[in-house]
Amino acid sequence: MTDKPTNEEFLQQADPMRRELLAHCYRMMGSVHDAEDLVQETYLRAWRAYEGFEGRSSLRTWLYRIATSACLTALDSRSRRPLPTGLGAPSTEPTAPLVSDHEVPWLEPVPDALMGVGGDDPATIVAGRESIRLALIAALQHLPPRQRAVLVLRDVLKWKAAEVAEALETSTAAVNSILQRARAQLNEVQPSLDDPVEPLSAEQRAQLDRYVAAFENYDVDSLVHLFTKDAVWEMPPFVGWYQGPEAIVELTRTQCPAERPGDLKLVPIAANGQPAFAVYYRENGVYGQFAIMVVTFAGEQVKHVGMFFEESLFETFGLPSTLEGSTTK
Repeated sequence: MTDKPTNEEFLQQADPMRRELLAHCYRMMGSVHDAEDLVQETYLRAWRAYEGFEGRSSLRTWLYRIATSACLTALDSRSRRPLPTGLGAPSTEPTAPLVSDHEVPWLEPVPDALMGVGGDDPATIVAGRESIRLALIAALQHLPPRQRAVLVLRDVLKWKAAEVAEALETSTAAVNSILQRARAQLNEVQPSLDDPVEPLSAEQRAQLDRYVAAFENYDVDSLVHLFTKDAVWEMPPFVGWYQGPEAIVELTRTQCPAERPGDLKLVPIAANGQPAFAVYYRENGVYGQFAIMVVTFAGEQVKHVGMFFEESLFETFGLPSTLEGSTTK
């Protein structure tokens, strides 16, 4: 009589795949918190069904099938997660009062550490910078859920069409048709999955230092020279977004609560395979959590900044709510 596989065996074999499954669910959902919940659900479903796992596919493939199914079920009852740029035209008045909408399920940045980016484990191969960068995750949100799933499985994970068809319980012809439509729609909103994401050059790092110094020294005017001509600034949950260096500088000057050098402190972090910062604002002598800022370069200038004013993200990134020793006025 053959012994049945044990739950302990399942956990031992499946646990090393947790980070890459989290990356997969994040691409599908656009939310770290949703992705973590769905990875937990994936492991629970797999643990319950493991005794019936016959090994006709690899354990990794089986887990991805379960995770994809869980994501598609969740997406049936949830709206897509946009950035403000996905809702309409840019705002023309940077000095106008900001309008927030906490009813919109906004896209969330993700810590590189959770995705395995930059590590030496197998998850790094799957969760590379190209496949979790902010612009791509935002673009995926424009796709209907099944298109999103097919595109991720085929173009990110490099599954064969027949494997995707089996996972989604459809035909290979249907998968190829869905993939063609998904690629066409993604090309309309950019970026391409083929766009390389290189480590920052020496000049980009120097430019990033100037960018940080401009905020921390309250040298707002110098920001004009750091952005591309068509640079975009957006900051959920505020629905407006702003384009061009002049608009961004005017927005910063009039809407940011900082008034003098030292009011802001930018702590380097890494999100979505990109340079990012935890921004702290000094109030009553204490630097408290303010926003998570994700920066995108085009050449040697900044082309996009996402400022995320969601307090729970500081905990997600393992960041303190206040900075130690921040009592200097």
